Amino acid sequence: MIGMVTFTRYDGEQARKLHDTVRQVHTAAYAERIQAGDPFSAPEAFMDRFDAYIQRDGFDLVIAYADDGQPIAQAWGWPLPTDTGWWTGLQPDPELNPALDIAEFTHEDGTRTFALSELMVDQTEAGHGLGHRLHDELLGARTEQRATLLVRPDNPAGEAYQRWGWRPVARLRPTMPNAPQFHVLILKLPLSR
Repeated sequence: MIGMVTFTRYDGEQARKLHDTVRQVHTAAYAERIQAGDPFSAPEAFMDRFDAYIQRDGFDLVIAYADDGQPIAQAWGWPLPTDTGWWTGLQPDPELNPALDIAEFTHEDGTRTFALSELMVDQTEAGHGLGHRLHDELLGARTEQRATLLVRPDNPAGEAYQRWGWRPVARLRPTMPNAPQFHVLILKLPLSR
């Protein structure tokens, strides 16, 4: 079980200097998918996406460090701009939300939605509530009306997200190479905890 954890927040400019740290946490969190040869989880593909993400206005990264200074978890996202491509590929799912109005749902003004792009915990530290604490650390400072995230349908984290208040509303396959189909989840902000 983990001891004391310190959370440190970084903006996009600061995150540029953390490539090795980000790669280390990703590799420890996604070791099984990487070992299985999942091209979307491959470190090179992941770091290419990270390099694109840190260019986004309002990029917000939180890294959790163990008491020995080792990074053990990270989460990041950014507010969706008016011209976002985030919703490209959105597929309504009547089982998840039969009354979804796509035009209203995807309308962004730069302050409406925070996209929680990544949340990952070193596999050796998982199962002790660190992911939830990291989630709350990142989203607790957000001023948007809602947050969104994408989760693979077979990812057990989807159940945890729903326990934390997220609700599935649609499906989406991003336009990135080798991207799987995800469930789209929404959480009302500010956090009520």
